[in-house]
Amino acid sequence: MKGFFKLVLANLTAIFIVFACCVAFFVGFLVLSSISETMEVKSESVLTLDLKTKIIDSPSEDQEDFFSITQEEKPVLLYDVVKAIHKAKTDNKIKGISIESDHINAGMTQLDDIREALIDFKRSGKFVYAYGNSVSQGAYYLGSVADKYYLNPAGGIELKGLSAEVTFFKSFAEKYGIGIQVIRHGKFKAAVEPFLKDEISPENKEQLSTLLTDIWNNTSMKIATSRRIKSSEFKTITDSLYSYLPNLSLKYKLADQLVQKSQYDHMIKQKLNIDPDKKINKISFAKYTEAQESDSGKDQIAVLYASGAINSGKGYDAIYSENFIKEIKKLQKDKDVKAVVFRINSPGGSANASDEILFEMQQLKRKKPVIVSFGDYAASGGYYIAMGANKIFSEPNTLTGSIGVFGVIPYFKDLAAKNGIRSDAVTTNANSNMISPINGLSAGAVTIMTRSVESTYQRFVHFVTLNRKKSFEQIDSVGGGRIWSGVRAKQIGLVDELGTLQDAVAYAAKKANLKDYGVTAYPAKMSKFEQIFSSETDEDFSTRVIKSKIGKENFRIFQQMTDPNAKASVMMEMPFYINLN
Repeated sequence: MKGFFKLVLANLTAIFIVFACCVAFFVGFLVLSSISETMEVKSESVLTLDLKTKIIDSPSEDQEDFFSITQEEKPVLLYDVVKAIHKAKTDNKIKGISIESDHINAGMTQLDDIREALIDFKRSGKFVYAYGNSVSQGAYYLGSVADKYYLNPAGGIELKGLSAEVTFFKSFAEKYGIGIQVIRHGKFKAAVEPFLKDEISPENKEQLSTLLTDIWNNTSMKIATSRRIKSSEFKTITDSLYSYLPNLSLKYKLADQLVQKSQYDHMIKQKLNIDPDKKINKISFAKYTEAQESDSGKDQIAVLYASGAINSGKGYDAIYSENFIKEIKKLQKDKDVKAVVFRINSPGGSANASDEILFEMQQLKRKKPVIVSFGDYAASGGYYIAMGANKIFSEPNTLTGSIGVFGVIPYFKDLAAKNGIRSDAVTTNANSNMISPINGLSAGAVTIMTRSVESTYQRFVHFVTLNRKKSFEQIDSVGGGRIWSGVRAKQIGLVDELGTLQDAVAYAAKKANLKDYGVTAYPAKMSKFEQIFSSETDEDFSTRVIKSKIGKENFRIFQQMTDPNAKASVMMEMPFYINLN
């Protein structure tokens, strides 16, 4: 009887906790709503980008901690950040912009877009100042565009260039008896190289060298130009790591003055011509975005965001084919949506899911213009799904291409034997046990999967030839799994134009003959309630807890090694990520 009461009490406690959380979320929502409604920009304000600012490319990246009831500052979409800067240029209440960030949570192309918007903002005659303590390379890349860059006397700037370090697992796998069977098309398809070799291949070294050089040349040139430093001198500064010492940062013109933060604030007050004892009206990008009126006009341009790895099935925090196709069908039927900008920020993933998405995008293109905008990544499957577009815009530093296909199947025969484990299989057909965790692929499976990879590659190139209006030979010569920068992709014809998300939206409006229009994001952001309880995802609560604790990228590796569907899939995926930090 006593145990029964304990069980009832435990259930009541759990119900009470869930109820309390629901009430807390609801109250928090009302509070945030009231803040948004009453937000007003004060006169003599300074738009501020600080450490709290998180810039995201798509609504699906706005992931809240399931165990946190409140969030100090909500993330801001890149599109909204750039729009806010353009609005601030003509807003009489905004007198300048202050960049106060040592580290910035944004990708390479996002930093490029914000930087260009700041350059345009400066044409208004309003000031842009920047301040840093221990400044990351990405944060300095953005801050270097300022009229004046101020550094803490005990601070430093990370300025070292770019590198790529590839880790190899071939000998490790052999040592511990783990077999890895790889089937791929493309000598540059480096995603599988760590399992095949113990050192970098000449092809991959060439690919990485070209890619890093393209990106760093573009980035370093912009920093040097903004700081009025000769390119040869800037190379010496970077190679010598002078930026790490504040006195050398000052000597070599990376910073204009060494000051404490309170002194920096005093300089802004002087610029605003306000009393030294008066508080500066600083407004964050998140709050300034909330204060703006929504886009007017019945006619809409939809920005359809495809951010993250491409997967089959249902889910929220990446690209899941079932959910994504529902969004595409909504856009097909919505008469108010006159054009679609397909914003891709993906390294690829499942070949099957990519093919499903491409088909639906092709159907959408038959009904309304589809303009593609590439973010940091649009490679492999991320490039494949762009092939339903009328026009493709890429950022100069986008990582794109990677036209190649592979499959990786781990097996544990030697490891099992070392530990006294073996298996016998009883089958009805020659290849019933085609994929065995102990023995790997059967001979028939190797043959058919090789044909599958080759067939998928042929299909990949076929759709690229149709979209890019080139021959199979032309696309194959720049394919083979090779990754290109956006600049090179434009030169070899894999994209149409170099431009920002705003450029793509403007072109879509022109294509649809729109002058008065609004811009709407799809898929819409899911609330914390929906993320936890939505029937639109197959993930159970425990899976989401694990993902939130180990991180999305680590969870993806775990999933690929444990999910039988993922292990057996043919993949279109880029092998690495690059950032400035």
